[in-house]
Amino acid sequence: MENLSHQDVVNLFLQLAAMLLLARIFAEIAQKFKQPAVVGELLAGILLGPTILGTFMPDFHEYLFMSNPSANLALDGFVQIAVVLLLFIAGLEVELHLVWSQGKSAVSISLLGLVIPFLLGFVFPYFFPDFFGLADGDRLLFSLFMGTAMSITALPVVVRILMDMNLFKTKMGMLIVASAMVNDIIGWLIFSVILSFMGKGSSLSLMQTIGITLLFTFFMLTLGKLIINRVLPWINKKLAWPGGVLSLSMAFCFLAAAFTEWLGIHAIFGAFLLGVALGDSEHMSERAKEIVHQFINNIFAPLFFVSIGLKINFFTNFDLLLTLVILVISFAGKIFGSGFGAYKGGFNVKESLAVGFGMNARGAMEIILGLIALENGLIDEKLFVALVVMAIVTSMSSGPLMKWALKANELENGPKPAG
Repeated sequence: MENLSHQDVVNLFLQLAAMLLLARIFAEIAQKFKQPAVVGELLAGILLGPTILGTFMPDFHEYLFMSNPSANLALDGFVQIAVVLLLFIAGLEVELHLVWSQGKSAVSISLLGLVIPFLLGFVFPYFFPDFFGLADGDRLLFSLFMGTAMSITALPVVVRILMDMNLFKTKMGMLIVASAMVNDIIGWLIFSVILSFMGKGSSLSLMQTIGITLLFTFFMLTLGKLIINRVLPWINKKLAWPGGVLSLSMAFCFLAAAFTEWLGIHAIFGAFLLGVALGDSEHMSERAKEIVHQFINNIFAPLFFVSIGLKINFFTNFDLLLTLVILVISFAGKIFGSGFGAYKGGFNVKESLAVGFGMNARGAMEIILGLIALENGLIDEKLFVALVVMAIVTSMSSGPLMKWALKANELENGPKPAG
C-alpha cells in the first residue's frame, strides 16, 4: 500500500487549513450581509482557485494546489465524504409527516414547481445544445440533466431563509418547506435515473439499476423508516449519548452511499435517502440533529463549496449571455410554476408570488448536480460556471424578493396573523 510522503502530508494539511480558514472568514462576512454561508464559502473557493490566486500569485497557487497529485487525491477523498454528508443532512431536514399534513396544496406547488421549470430546462437545451454547452454526451441525457438542474429547490437554503424571516412556523412557511421536500425527493429520483443512463461503471443493466433504485427508495421510505424507528430507542438507551447515535448514523449513511454508488448511480442518493428515513423518526432528537448539522455544516460543507472554486477559472469560463439565459429560465420556471401552484391552492397573487420566490432558492443541490455532470463529461466548464452563478443569485435574491412580495401584500390587504 502506497503511503503519502512527508511533503504530501504537509501539503494536504496546508490545503485543508487554507480552505477552512477562508471559508469561515467569508461565511461570516456573507452572514453579516444577511446572505447564506454557502455564498461566502463559494467566494472563498474562487479566491483560492485559479480565478484569483492562480492569476495574481501563480507560484503560490501552484505550490499549494497543483504541485502534489497525491495530496490532491487525498483532498478529493475529503471532498467526496463532504458531499455525501451534505446530502445526508439535507435528507435529515425532510419531514415526511409535514409533507402529508400540507396535503394537496404542497403537492400542487411542488409538482407545478417541478414540471414547469423541468420543461423549460429541457426544451431549450434540447433544441439549442451547442449554445448551452453540451460537451461530449447524448443530447437527450443532457436535456434531462438541464431540466432536473432547473427544477430542484435547495431545501437547506429555503429553511434558513424562512427562519431568518420568522416565517418558518407560519402556514406559508410550512407549505413552502413541505413543497420543497416533495420537490427534492422527486428531483433526486429523476437525477438518479439520469446517472444510471450515464453508466457509471456498474455491472448491472440500465433497467436493473432503475428497478433496484426505485425498490431501494420505496424500502427506505417505508420499511427502512420503520426499522430505524424501532432501533433508535434501543441505541439511545444502551449506547453513550450522543456518540452512539452519531457514529451509527454516519456508518449507515456511508453504507447506503456505498450501495447506491455500487448500483452505478451516485453515493449522494443513498446518503440522502438514509437522511430522510432517519430524520423522520420521532426518536431522532432535535439536539442530535443539531450536533450533526453543526459538525457537517462547519467542517465538511465548507471543504466542498471551497473545492468548487479550485476546479475552474470563473473569469475565463464566464459566458455572460449563457449565464443570463440560465438565470431567466431558472427564475421564470420556478416562480411561475410554484406561484401558479400556490394560487390554485387558495393564495392571492402577491402571496403566490412570495411562495414562488421562496421556492426559487437553489444552492448546494444544483452545484452538486453540475459537478457530477462536469466530471462525467456531460457539460462543459462554461455551463458549470453559469449553474454556479445561478445557484448564488437565486440563493441571494430569494429572501429579499419574498419580503418585497409579502410587504406588498400587507399594504394591499393588511397584515395576516401567523400560524
